[in-house]
Amino acid sequence: MELIAFEPAHATVVAGWATSAEETRRWCSRDEVTPATVAGWAAEPDVVAYVAVVDSEPVGYGELWLDDDEAEVELARLIVAPAHRGRGAGRRLVTLLVARARDHHPAVFLRVRPDNTPALRCYAAAGFTPVPADQADEWNQSQPVPYTWLQV
Repeated sequence: MELIAFEPAHATVVAGWATSAEETRRWCSRDEVTPATVAGWAAEPDVVAYVAVVDSEPVGYGELWLDDDEAEVELARLIVAPAHRGRGAGRRLVTLLVARARDHHPAVFLRVRPDNTPALRCYAAAGFTPVPADQADEWNQSQPVPYTWLQV
């Protein structure tokens, strides 16, 4: 698996990976995602989007949200193609994204819905641990749901 820069041509494939409204909510806190949505995310300021590929086939997507003021990076909107789930592709995607994130800043975080058990297992396997409870409480004050915040 390797990371390549996201291109708008990837948007249709990536948008199709969430197989239900519930899965879409867990992925990106939306009920629906279109190719235009995915392409728009990648064009946002301070977002660097990647596609993970195996033998030129897209198998994962993830973003780095760069915060130069805080000298940190948040991994965001990670998803793996359904046919590649449960085989370590998510852990490898996370590991590759963390390496890219650390090219920018040493502090790397992510947030996940607490009911997203597969993602929590994946992130733990990639070395993520919960941030201190008081920090999570502070960060969740402005969030639409109380996320589980993790750091590596």
